[in-house]
Amino acid sequence: MSTFSGLNTAYTGLNAARQGLAVVGQNMVNMNTEGYTRQRAVQGAAGSLAQVGPLKGQNQVGQGVVVTGFQRLGDEFLDAKVRTNTATSGYWGVRANALTTLEASLHEPGKTGLSNQLTVVWAAWSDMSMHAGDEATGAVLIQQSTALATQLAVGYSAIDGQWSQLRTQTEGMATELNDAAKQVAGLNGLIRSTLAAGGSANELIDQRNTLTTTIATLTGASVRTLPDGTAEVLVGGNALVSGDKSYAVAVTGTTSMTGAGADPVKLSWVTRPGVPVTLDGGEIAGAVSTLAAANAAGTGGALAEAANDFNVFAQEIADKVNAIHRTGFLKDGATTGLDFFAVKATGPAALGLSVIPTDATEIATAAAGAGGSDGSVASKIAQLASGPGSPDKSWSAIVTGIGIATKTGLQQSKLADLSTKAAIDNQLANSSVDIDEENMNMLSFQTAYQAAARVMTSVDEMLDTLINRTGIVGR
Repeated sequence: MSTFSGLNTAYTGLNAARQGLAVVGQNMVNMNTEGYTRQRAVQGAAGSLAQVGPLKGQNQVGQGVVVTGFQRLGDEFLDAKVRTNTATSGYWGVRANALTTLEASLHEPGKTGLSNQLTVVWAAWSDMSMHAGDEATGAVLIQQSTALATQLAVGYSAIDGQWSQLRTQTEGMATELNDAAKQVAGLNGLIRSTLAAGGSANELIDQRNTLTTTIATLTGASVRTLPDGTAEVLVGGNALVSGDKSYAVAVTGTTSMTGAGADPVKLSWVTRPGVPVTLDGGEIAGAVSTLAAANAAGTGGALAEAANDFNVFAQEIADKVNAIHRTGFLKDGATTGLDFFAVKATGPAALGLSVIPTDATEIATAAAGAGGSDGSVASKIAQLASGPGSPDKSWSAIVTGIGIATKTGLQQSKLADLSTKAAIDNQLANSSVDIDEENMNMLSFQTAYQAAARVMTSVDEMLDTLINRTGIVGR
């Protein structure tokens, strides 16, 4: 082996140590960069080019060291675990937020809640039973009953407004999903071309992983890495991203809560109109399930079910009060069969509930033949507060049901968040930069660099002696 080759050997050592130090520096400056995965320079002993056949040469030692690549110290299994858990967390997070807002809109228990207004209304009927025909007492009863109807309408409108807001937010999620899918497709193209050219695409892969986690959070998508370095993103078994192409989705279906039964809200493929996207979890799945229509089993979308409860309750209180009020007589002792509440024939009952009487003379409080001062019928209506099948109990059941659903949703969301945190912690423990490890690597590469430099100095001195001093002995 030529003495001059020693310079090349030392040079390869200098170059490998320099590249190793560069990777250490890259790790250290990105230790706080979100989504960054630490890297390592992979070194190998350099040898002669492999040859076969009759021209095969003899392998030689002393060829130096080469950096064969830059290893990205990530773990696909841990990455997949994070995506799975964030999908579950996203699903329950959206549902829990919607249920929490719904529960808050009831204002129960509290002075502004419907249960308190029911108590006030029953008390007004009780007063009316003791002061039948009194104008002031009748005015209070009409006012409080109207306030009850208004409160029902306001509560229903709040749910309807929440439904519309969530529908709009779902469209925003779909836009975010399409943007992320486009970026992943673009990165796939860059990664493929970079790897084909022999370069390092580690930082590009980090960016892609962050985006695929976002996609999984939205849809529960799975990711499959292909031999050419690209990643295929699958939602419900169908490709959202394949190679450098992405396929757009859109939120379709009704834009009003009342139309959810006939035209449910769903996520559909833009290129295949009418074909829904099968969601495995994620925020969009949580939103779509919350926006679903009510059903006979009471297991439909949380918002539509709550709105339906409002309608049923409005109809129930109108029917029960009217059933007793029709048996009563006005002051003239002849007029009977009158309703106290009216419910519009079309539209939600909670929005169509109203009080018919305009003053005390139109309130039927007397029993048959008891005279205009009798308040026994009003007393029976007041007793609805505590009787069997009381509207109060019905309302309490509605509030309790929403409360239980909210508590369950919050608990599921909390458990999912804990699982996600554990998965992310495991991922970071494997892929994040450890400053102590990098300091040790830096010292190791510094020492290697110094050693290679000394080898180069020694070879240089040998060559100087060989070239400049050979043949001068005895002169």
